[in-house]
Amino acid sequence: MTRFGYTLMTEQSGPRELVRYAADAERVGFDFEVSSDHFFPWIEEQGHAPYAWSVLGAVSQVTSRVDLMTYVTCPTVRYHPAVVAQKAATLGVLSGGRFTLGLGAGENLNEHVVGERWPAVGERHDMLEEAIEVIRSLLEGERLTYDGVHFRTDSAQLWDLPEDPVEIAVAVSGAQSISRFAPLADHLVATDPESSLIQRWNDAHDGPSRAIGQIPISWDPDPEVATQRAHEQFRWFAGGWHVNADLPTTEAFDAATQYVRPEDVAQSIPCGPDLDAIVEAVSAYWEAGFTDIALVQVGDAAQQRFLDEAAGPLLDKLRAAAPALES
Repeated sequence: MTRFGYTLMTEQSGPRELVRYAADAERVGFDFEVSSDHFFPWIEEQGHAPYAWSVLGAVSQVTSRVDLMTYVTCPTVRYHPAVVAQKAATLGVLSGGRFTLGLGAGENLNEHVVGERWPAVGERHDMLEEAIEVIRSLLEGERLTYDGVHFRTDSAQLWDLPEDPVEIAVAVSGAQSISRFAPLADHLVATDPESSLIQRWNDAHDGPSRAIGQIPISWDPDPEVATQRAHEQFRWFAGGWHVNADLPTTEAFDAATQYVRPEDVAQSIPCGPDLDAIVEAVSAYWEAGFTDIALVQVGDAAQQRFLDEAAGPLLDKLRAAAPALES
């Protein structure tokens, strides 16, 4: 069956809350949990950005069944890829093999903080390709001396590795990135429910692969409250990833979204108590071929009530509606 996940949205919740939500998400029946990896929230109203790797380390100890994943980490500017490999291997050990390393080319919002310039997209892809080569080699246990255009290592080696190497998922958005990264990754990450992305990936990828997507929802018993919360916390979502990748600050996102209205947000994010409406929105992903779909419940104030009251019945409805996956 299609697998359904819960998003640990580090931009909208503090670290202690995220760990608590993670334990509750496993309890109510989610199959996996993904964590964003940000230095900044998207907009100031969200108000948080704890270190994802510390959060995931704690989550690995309060859960025992759900798979864990970064959605996604940029291994090129803020982090050196050798350090990302070490973090991923450690999470693999702590979780007992439940961790998948999700990687992507990143956003200016999170990477500018170390004082380096923000590269153009072509150079970011060059950097990501080198980073994956370094990370893959280290996760497979190599002692690595690497001399690339963008990264170097000198006799790097990981001393604590899980029994099976951590698998790598890579975020892609079009034909060029798919053709480049499908041969290097184990799994696909994408934000839009486009079947053409899945088909291109499957054509370019050697062997079985998961396709992992993510969709925001704003559940609340009061539709108006749900819509207002989605507008306050998630209006940045309207810009699309080609815009979101390049804006550098929360002030920039606020300015870019100043004319986005609550009703505009409600057209792209299901808002309110209607679980069937959420199922209909999520169905676009499994119809496109996604095997794993992570839900983002908008707003910290709504998380606990969503997990206590809505998540279980919603998962039942989603599993009843989703098709069985082909083996």
